[in-house]
Amino acid sequence: LEDSRQRAAELFRWLLAPVAPAEFLGRHWERAPLLVRRGDPGYYAGLFSTADFDAALRGGEVHFGTHLDVTSYAEGVRETHNPSGRALPAVVWDFYQNGCSLRLLCPQAFSPTVWHFLSILQEQFGSMAGANTYLTPPGTQGFAPHYDDIEAFVLQLEGKKHWRVYRPRRDAEVLPQFSSANLTQAELGEPVLETVLEAGDLLYFPRGFIHQGDCLPDAHSLHITVSSYQRNSWGDFLEKLLPAALQMALEEDVEYRRGLPMDYLRYMGVANSDTVDARRSAFVEKVQSLIKKLVDYAPIDAAVDQRAKSFLHDCLPPVLTQSEKAQSVYGFPARWQDGGPCNVDILITKDTEVRLLRHGIVRLCNEEAGVMLYYTTENSRVYHKEEPKFLELDPEYTDSIEFLLSSYPNHVSVDNLPCETLEEKISLATLLFEKGILTTKKPLAQV
Repeated sequence: LEDSRQRAAELFRWLLAPVAPAEFLGRHWERAPLLVRRGDPGYYAGLFSTADFDAALRGGEVHFGTHLDVTSYAEGVRETHNPSGRALPAVVWDFYQNGCSLRLLCPQAFSPTVWHFLSILQEQFGSMAGANTYLTPPGTQGFAPHYDDIEAFVLQLEGKKHWRVYRPRRDAEVLPQFSSANLTQAELGEPVLETVLEAGDLLYFPRGFIHQGDCLPDAHSLHITVSSYQRNSWGDFLEKLLPAALQMALEEDVEYRRGLPMDYLRYMGVANSDTVDARRSAFVEKVQSLIKKLVDYAPIDAAVDQRAKSFLHDCLPPVLTQSEKAQSVYGFPARWQDGGPCNVDILITKDTEVRLLRHGIVRLCNEEAGVMLYYTTENSRVYHKEEPKFLELDPEYTDSIEFLLSSYPNHVSVDNLPCETLEEKISLATLLFEKGILTTKKPLAQV
């Protein structure tokens, strides 16, 4: 699919099939678990396997604690058994043989397929899509019952696993901001869902739903948990918005700068909360008035851009197809040949047709320091291993970035960019091409 938004929507549809996305969002998202039995052991074929797990270990880059956790749960006790240093295959598989579960914390760093899968899905959620893989020996359980702060999609890749899911115990644990500590069996009620997932099946549960999974005696289990919507609530948005609104109000409205009543400590505070006093009522009304008025100063779009900027830092870099590589800087044929560099010059002209590599890879933000274009093409496959990537742009380029966004997925000629001069049009297009943000309709140079 040419449009990355359609590609993300199609992958989301595949993830939930045969349940329609609209039905899922209306009945289950943030509300209730969903179980999808497919009877198709090969549904997730090629996504991730125990062979991929083994290859990651033998690749030499997996380290205990950083990338891999060794865990066990027996007689109500959850333990982590991580040594230090590199996770050598002989050590890891010995743990597994002795009944320990293995959790790979960043499979996208070791598996191109998981990387590709998550990099597409993140555009559907508008929020970071992460993953862990869990390999559990037959007849064991690796983790205590608990709830998480993410929306969880459990994809059963191999074997089978027995799951129990429980409702949040109280209102304060519905859609929580943070994950729970390990819980005991005595703290749980009756499960709202109990099932055995087999290869090809899907289990979804919202954040706050307590869950535990254990292996049956006759089969191991390999599953991947895809997660999203961590700290992505209205409350998290307001945490960004309200301080900015207050700062603006303080600058622009003298009412916020006027002093508190000299005697307010005498009638306000918990010790005076039961006192009937007209001054208390006036104080509360004044606070309510200032809070209501704060809405007028709330820079809502700017706060959204700041959240989008954070999201772009969270994002995985895009995975390019062969044709996209050929039409981008990543396939540009600059090389050393016959004693010197050749095909070095990137020759973009007014007739060159360009477009964004993906719709969701850039965000334009107006900040105190200037106009910043944040982008994902140079991000790491490991979460926040790199600092946020951005370009400081001349404000006159803003219209051109917006034009490229609104034109996507269609190509536009460089000459149509709304810059003042042809030199500026070519300069901007070249800069964006060199950062991997733009691709051309045809390769700029042939090998």
